[in-house]
Amino acid sequence: MFKNHNSTRFSTEPSFSAPNGSQGNITNRGFTLKIVNLLSLIVVTILMTSTALPVNASPAAQTSSPLTVTPSSDAQVTEATPTKNYGSTTYLQVDGDSGARVESYILFDVSGLSGPVSSAKLRVYDRGNGSTDGPELYGTDTAWTETDLTWNNRPDRTTALLGDLGNVGADVWVEYDVTSYVTGDGTYSFVLAADGNDGLTFSSRQDAQPPQLEVTTATGQLPAATPTTPPTAAPITPPTTAPTAGPSALAAAASVVLVGAGDISSCGNNNDEATAKLLDGISGTVFTTGDNAYTSGTITEFKNCYGPTWGRHKARTKPVPGNHEYRTSGAAGYFQYFGSIGSYYAYNLGDWRIYALNSEIDASATSAQVKWLKADLAAKPKRCVLAYWHRPRWSSGKHGNNSKVQILWETLYNAGAELVLNGHDHSYERFKLMNKNGQSVTTGMREIVVGTGGAGLYSFGTVLSTSQVRNSSTYGVLKLTLSSTGYSWKFIPVAGKSFTDSGSTSCR
Repeated sequence: MFKNHNSTRFSTEPSFSAPNGSQGNITNRGFTLKIVNLLSLIVVTILMTSTALPVNASPAAQTSSPLTVTPSSDAQVTEATPTKNYGSTTYLQVDGDSGARVESYILFDVSGLSGPVSSAKLRVYDRGNGSTDGPELYGTDTAWTETDLTWNNRPDRTTALLGDLGNVGADVWVEYDVTSYVTGDGTYSFVLAADGNDGLTFSSRQDAQPPQLEVTTATGQLPAATPTTPPTAAPITPPTTAPTAGPSALAAAASVVLVGAGDISSCGNNNDEATAKLLDGISGTVFTTGDNAYTSGTITEFKNCYGPTWGRHKARTKPVPGNHEYRTSGAAGYFQYFGSIGSYYAYNLGDWRIYALNSEIDASATSAQVKWLKADLAAKPKRCVLAYWHRPRWSSGKHGNNSKVQILWETLYNAGAELVLNGHDHSYERFKLMNKNGQSVTTGMREIVVGTGGAGLYSFGTVLSTSQVRNSSTYGVLKLTLSSTGYSWKFIPVAGKSFTDSGSTSCR
């Protein structure tokens, strides 16, 4: 019998000839058909596989050659001669010696970028003998000029830490990655500030090797491949009812962060820089509970002491004044520094209503402040309410209880508020839930004193029965995570310290 011509099985049997010779011809035709069928199967398999492979629908963007921009302005400023301008020098010094700090400012005007920024680097040339601890880099306000810049009028820092150099060799270029800050055409200002006292000197724009801002952009994308229509897959039937998120998922989706402290900055120590570094790593809104700049809250103290530390978070800060601000008539330095901000005010943060109040002015039942507070609580009711001001109603610290702010406390308690934050006593103290008279209750309002921003710490006096947690030896900040149904708190200590405190409570 002859083999079936349509067989696709490859035979290794030897061929033989029929007496009339027809066997060999039929076998050759069968072999040919086998090869054709096999090749067809391979081609189909390749086509099916290729349609299943992922298509490069989003190819990597091409990048342009770097655009190198030189400064339009640069200058150093010196604490030792705070009113002198150094805009014409050929060098930019940075030093951290106490009482004689030197900082250098560099401003670039960037224009003509061809696409979104993919990389940005600030490069400066060391023209001296290097340093064992190179400077930190921050972004600053751009409202300054090379010919007018001095220590006293230097701009505020507006970013968290952008970079920090370690060892710097002599006569070398060093660079900082500033991609997070330089996002497109615009004006960008930087300050180089020492975090040690081993100073160094960079070339200014008037020197042979001026600073450079090197910006690379993504210029476009390669054409996307046209996908072949893939084989039709069997339909997947989705569930009739989508799963419902639990309360914890809903709370997490609505959570926001409020972080801060009070009793903060003095040019006489670096504790405020230690707490400011904590803020550098925490996103969210910053609060202060007063006594922001010692000793009298002058505009000079705000610029020279608060500005270089907590001031770099000024754009996201919601402050209140303390008694030291009012050592300057009308707290003029505070209001000048923070700009258009009220003596007391309110704002929404997530699902919370937040009140920034003033314990240094009239807070009696008939005062304008209390009338406004009651009206706002009635007009903008929120399930969760928080308030902060300087002097605490309840305290086991040096200054103790302050009855002057009883009406503020009572008004908030009656409105169902959750939490009050204060400073004034330079320590950390968390209280139990209390009623309007300061007595412990199952459902009430909590107070936390967090005067740990940088000023010298105080020891405790007579401890109140409602005091739950206390510490008078650790600088740090209080981080609050506010959800739609409650709040959690965590005290974060400065580097090298271990004290902490944390917990959570539901809104009333």
